[in-house]
Order: sequence, then structure tokens, then C-alpha cells
Amino acid sequence: MDLDGSLLEVLGQARELGFLGPGPIELHIDHAMAYAKPLGEGWSGRAVDLGSGGGVPGLVLALVYPDSEWTLVDAQERRATFLASAISSLSLEKRVYVMHERAEVFGRDPIHRHTYDLVVARSFSAPPVTAECASPLLKKNALLVVSEPPAGEGVTYRWPEVPLALLGLQLENLLPGPPALALIRSRELCEEKYPRRTGIPSKRPLW
Repeated sequence: MDLDGSLLEVLGQARELGFLGPGPIELHIDHAMAYAKPLGEGWSGRAVDLGSGGGVPGLVLALVYPDSEWTLVDAQERRATFLASAISSLSLEKRVYVMHERAEVFGRDPIHRHTYDLVVARSFSAPPVTAECASPLLKKNALLVVSEPPAGEGVTYRWPEVPLALLGLQLENLLPGPPALALIRSRELCEEKYPRRTGIPSKRPLW
């Protein structure tokens, strides 16, 4: 992907604000681009970036896929304010939106529940929390793509079959990195009781 000057500027601001980790902006973009591998060219669905923070990978993927629609979710007001400004700077207002909300609350909103083709998560939370917060957003057969730690390459214990099935999910593949990615498929719509109320997924994880 050709690096757009506006994208470099926006992500540079995110790094200065502490919303992105250290290192060259190009490496953050490369990390985001890895999420495009399982999607292929010309993807055009509706997607959520959970805990979007500095906009990686959501903003990058929104630029890669001009026919896609994105909702960037973040619980921190400062990050949500930054994301709104970034969307404006990148002229993405017509198809990229920001939700300043806890993921557990967002997943219970009937406007958003079971309406997305894709959820992506980079450093959002531990696997059980990520899965519980993502599953209510996914349509049947939709995809959750999660960035894995380097030591987790090829390790399936982070995404055990039985508790994932409680959420209607199934581990489909582990792509080697860097970054390593877990591809998790929504086989069934998750039950109405998920996600549990705010804070419970992390205090009492399903695994």
C-alpha cells in the first residue's frame, strides 16, 4: 500500500498522544495490513475495530477497502475524540464512525447486535474477553480477527473449543506472523445473555 501523507500524520499524532506504541509508523501500518490477508482484495463488508485506540488497524483497513464501512469502538473519551478528528482528516466521515462506549454495552445495542461481517481486535483484551465482546456483534459465518502475541504463534490453547462454542464461535485458523493472527468464525449467533454486564467478562472470564 502506498503510504498516504495524511495517514502518516494522523498515526504520528496518535503515537505522540500515547495511543500507539513506539517505533516507526510504517511498522504499525504493516501490522494493520496483516489483517487484510484473510479478507483478500476488494472486501466490502461492515466491520468493527474493538478498542480502536489510535486507529490501528481500523483506519488503515478503511483506506485499503474503500467500499467497506467501519465502526471504531473505544471506551476512553480522549481516544474517541482523537478518532473522530482522524476520520475527518482522512475524509472518511461517510463510512467510518466512532462509538465512545464500553464494548459490553455496545454489544447489547440492537442497532449493532449481529449486524457485522467482521470484528478486528489488536491489544483489546485477553482472549475470553475479546471473544465475549465480539461475538454479539457478528452475523452468522462472520469473522473475528485477533492479533496474537509472538509467543502464541501456532498455539491453540488460547482459544479453546468448548468455551468458544458457548459464544457460537470456532477457531478457524492461526496465521503465522509477525503479527500472528487468530481467525475465529461465528458458527451460530451468540445467546442473548452475552455479553455479560460491564466488567464481568474480565472479572469472571469464560476460560
